[in-house]
Amino acid sequence: MKLEKLLTEQFDEMGDQHQPGSRETPLRSDAFEMSNTEKTLLIEEKIQEVLHILGMDLTDDSLKGTPRRVAKMFVNEIFSGLHPDNKPKASSFSNKYKYGEMLVEKNITLYSTCEHHLLPIVGKAHVAYISNGTVVGLSKMNRIVDYYAKRPQVQERLTLQIVEELQKALNTENVACVIDAKHLCVNSRGISDISSSTVTSEFGGRFKEKEVKREFLDYIKLETEF
Repeated sequence: MKLEKLLTEQFDEMGDQHQPGSRETPLRSDAFEMSNTEKTLLIEEKIQEVLHILGMDLTDDSLKGTPRRVAKMFVNEIFSGLHPDNKPKASSFSNKYKYGEMLVEKNITLYSTCEHHLLPIVGKAHVAYISNGTVVGLSKMNRIVDYYAKRPQVQERLTLQIVEELQKALNTENVACVIDAKHLCVNSRGISDISSSTVTSEFGGRFKEKEVKREFLDYIKLETEF
């Protein structure tokens, strides 16, 4: 009993430390050797085990389809950003109209999953760049946010990954991202603080300049009316 209590305390402590890791999502080298169908079937079995251990009656009409639904959701939806086949194509275009000012895509809806407790992260991403001769379609910015969000994440890494991916696509350092999100691992468990949110940012190239950064942050505050 003492050992069980000690292990529980150790795991709780480790889980709350939230140690930072690599900028790359931690994946095994064999992560994609198994097909999505195989992954779905195996996850379904494991979810059945978890629910059984919790004491749930899986013969109940409301529950018997839950393991399959969860497995399909993990593989095809909320963790689909793990698979490189789902990465948005990095197509870019020449800036023929010679637009040289800042372009901001703000209030991009973001749904991700905290990798420490597998609970939702919900918020908004604000992304901007200054062209050096190359532009991307507006929806590409949303798709990049969505791709990197759909995996077990920490918000700091997500912010960096969005900026770095756009820097590659645009061939410029002049990219910035601010994310403001609620973490249900904070809002619905532990401290259970429902009012707090987490803000992260990354500023590249000219966005490190005080005036350029200020301009970007002022754009984010603008009310959008239709």
